[in-house]
Amino acid sequence: MGLTRQYLRYGPAALFGLVGSARGNAAFVALRGERGRCVAVPACEHVFVWDTRKGEKVLILKGLKQEVSCLCPSPDGLHLAVGYEDGSIRVFSLLSGEANITFSGHKAAVTALQYDHLGGRLVSGSKDTDVIVWDVINESGLYRLRGHKDAVTQVLFLKEKNLLVTSGKDTLVKWWDLDTQHCFKTLVGHRTEVWGMALISEEKRLITGSADSELRVWDIAYIQEVKDPDEPESKKSKGSSPRAEDDAEDDETLELDEHPEERLIKCSKVGSIMREGRDRIVTLATDQTGKILACHGTDAVLEVFSVLSEEEVQKKVEKKMKKAKKKAKQNSEEEPERSVELSLQEEIQRVTNIRASSKIKSFDLILSPKGELKIVLLLQNNIIESYNLNLSAQVPQAVRVSKITIGGHRSDVRTLAFSSDNIAILSAAAESVKIWNRSTLQCIRTMDCEYALCSLFVPGDRQVIIGTKTGKLQLYDLASGSLVETLNAHDGAVWSIALSPDQRGFVTGGADKCVKFWEFEFVKDESSVQKRLSMKHVRILQLDEDVLCVRYSPNQKLLAVSLLDCTVKIFYVDTLKFFLSLYGHKLPVLCMDISYDGTLIATGSADRNVKIWGLDFGDCHRSLFAHDDSVMYLQFVAKSHLFFTAGKDSKIKQWDADKFEHIQTLEGHHQEVWCLALSPNGDYVVSASHDKSLRLWERTRELLVLEEEREMQREAEYEESVAKEEQPVVAGETQGETGLAGKKTIETIKAAERIMEAIELYREETAKLKEHKAICKAAGKEIPFPVNPILRAYGNITPSAYVLEVFKKVKSSELEESLLVLPFSYVPDLLRLFNEYIHLGSEVELLCRALLFLLKIHFGQITSNHMLVTVIENLKKTTISRVSEARDVLGFNMAGLQYLKREIEAKDEVTFFADATDRFEEKKRKRKKKEKMVLAVL
Repeated sequence: MGLTRQYLRYGPAALFGLVGSARGNAAFVALRGERGRCVAVPACEHVFVWDTRKGEKVLILKGLKQEVSCLCPSPDGLHLAVGYEDGSIRVFSLLSGEANITFSGHKAAVTALQYDHLGGRLVSGSKDTDVIVWDVINESGLYRLRGHKDAVTQVLFLKEKNLLVTSGKDTLVKWWDLDTQHCFKTLVGHRTEVWGMALISEEKRLITGSADSELRVWDIAYIQEVKDPDEPESKKSKGSSPRAEDDAEDDETLELDEHPEERLIKCSKVGSIMREGRDRIVTLATDQTGKILACHGTDAVLEVFSVLSEEEVQKKVEKKMKKAKKKAKQNSEEEPERSVELSLQEEIQRVTNIRASSKIKSFDLILSPKGELKIVLLLQNNIIESYNLNLSAQVPQAVRVSKITIGGHRSDVRTLAFSSDNIAILSAAAESVKIWNRSTLQCIRTMDCEYALCSLFVPGDRQVIIGTKTGKLQLYDLASGSLVETLNAHDGAVWSIALSPDQRGFVTGGADKCVKFWEFEFVKDESSVQKRLSMKHVRILQLDEDVLCVRYSPNQKLLAVSLLDCTVKIFYVDTLKFFLSLYGHKLPVLCMDISYDGTLIATGSADRNVKIWGLDFGDCHRSLFAHDDSVMYLQFVAKSHLFFTAGKDSKIKQWDADKFEHIQTLEGHHQEVWCLALSPNGDYVVSASHDKSLRLWERTRELLVLEEEREMQREAEYEESVAKEEQPVVAGETQGETGLAGKKTIETIKAAERIMEAIELYREETAKLKEHKAICKAAGKEIPFPVNPILRAYGNITPSAYVLEVFKKVKSSELEESLLVLPFSYVPDLLRLFNEYIHLGSEVELLCRALLFLLKIHFGQITSNHMLVTVIENLKKTTISRVSEARDVLGFNMAGLQYLKREIEAKDEVTFFADATDRFEEKKRKRKKKEKMVLAVL
């Protein structure tokens, strides 16, 4: 076999230029115990935590590949649950920034996440229409709830009752009883998708927002609380819990029997609050206290409402009664018999509207104990704004406290360039040009510009030139950060700009069918003494079609021009005579580049192909199907025949133009890649995408072997196909409302394989041990037994202990799915081992969970197997005794903790009273002192 060509791998170095992605939601997080200062926002696959006061990034929670779609902080403020586009959920610790727990259950993007009030359970809703409840402490899934027919938009736990409310794009709001895991009520009062939902008034009211300007308000009445004094005794609902309602006797109300779904709650519409926005609700939420309600549509206005508490409602009603009585007296009527009621608009009052600088994508709010409302807005154009609202003011006005903008552009970056020393990176968008330091990734200059399409660093790296959509060339000085000169270069957009190899000038191509040649020159302004750099137009080449791209050959003899008629024309630079026409692309060539030695030209087109041509005769060496969408940018690596392409399919690919091989794919961007730039030394690639992010890729010293790369690609494809496989269908079984929380992934299959290998090792070792004993007996002396190297690595443990070790290493969230994949032939051995372990009292909780699951899924086969009857009998005895022991220990510990709690509370009360006495004495002394001073003055 001949020598294979070796390549160096390019790897991701950094993500920058992004403040926050508009796909997910913003959420306040408590870092170092301070609430309302730090905000977590999604940033492509990562989560950035920004300090709104300083405008600095304080923490990055690193993701894997998938884009973040949803965030939810835990009630204790120590963790952040992050939902991703592929349906996985990771729980990060905000102290360490590490992801401790991973849940895989959804098949599509997570759209809603919510913790219960204690933070022990997490509920997630997804685009796959399923709702899954997860146990955060045990790190496992509890159950899956099916019922929605479209994406779930919001999920809410009820504090007092074990109930869950979910809303979806199928126009339904569903109520779930989590004790019995079924949907007992569906609200069908919406004509369009329910986009948002919130609970207010101590969970006695539900507010839903859909595609119109109405916020519908629903009254929630828990059946056991409905006590009408006029009702006969038999009509009163019995029981004090949802479960008691289900088990109620036959003497239940006829009304409840007619509407069995109303046995737990009654939910009736009480009216609507009108929003000012006419479009659909995007986010509807309350603060943690439930006193403030806010919502926004697809525009830039956040509407804030105040919800009156029960005491405030009572006071208002009493006031109204007094007024009514006064009026009645004045009109000499009888006292009003009817009770006075507040209208919905009086109970939920509009506070103010906050207008942001751009469209709002999401928000979060927090009410400080002083009555000040802090609001953070994540905007569509890569900005985070925070506002303060003083609710105690007569007319509350929102004050913008901070705005985080410096870290990125407001719109998509359309052009990138590297300075000649590989240190500075230029990025330009529709509103500004930014210069970044490559090593620190800090933005060192921001200059306002028109809509930029192409750019270059002037030799010397002290000035930059931008070509704009309106046909202007803008020259900026980097030292002062000012616009030095603007020239009207073309009558249409300046699509391309290329520096001449002799560095004395440059060439531009525009939508006015012209190629213009420019030279740098020094001019003296009338006002200043010093000369400054300027651009002088020297020649023009008129063509028949719009010019999309221009490139010089390295020896400056040839100029390649890509035209709108799908061809590339090559001209001599000195005489501007026509030399070659490269035709073969079916759609216009959007990008091209000429290799360092001038022998090859590579062209990338909107027809998704890249063609490699010889520049001596214009022959097409090879046509490569490069991307799944238009090829947007192409550039050769310095001093090589390797080149990079960027496509609208969000991928960046590296190719070898000699061997026509695809070398590697740089995956990271989540939307179209508009442009890229290679550093002059070829060590760095920077790319810009529609997801607002800029990414830096670095050439590593790691060798890349093409065969290994292809193998890894095949493995990744296999793992993806495994995850997409449907669950096994059991004959005669219909899909119920509930199901297992987990899903089959490559991790669960690997875990099952590890268990199988461990059981096989256990079987082999026990058989060897029997043989060894027989040999020893026959020999009449002890013969040394060879220990298995795996068992020796674990510290000479027994084969059965090794199986337990493997079992303990299976992730809690993947246990059930792994056991589901396990063939039944391994189950009898597992049951015997479980009996042994539980008898010894090791890992009782984990083993009982696995045992009960195995009995559930293999019930028929286990009960029909006579060999397992004794094993099951023994398991029954040992399990019951060990579980009761564990329960006793837990009970004892709980009682001890409660005793300690009471002791501490009693001590605190004593100290509290002692403090109060000291304070009282202090006040007394101060008062006496004051009196003495007053007397002295008199």
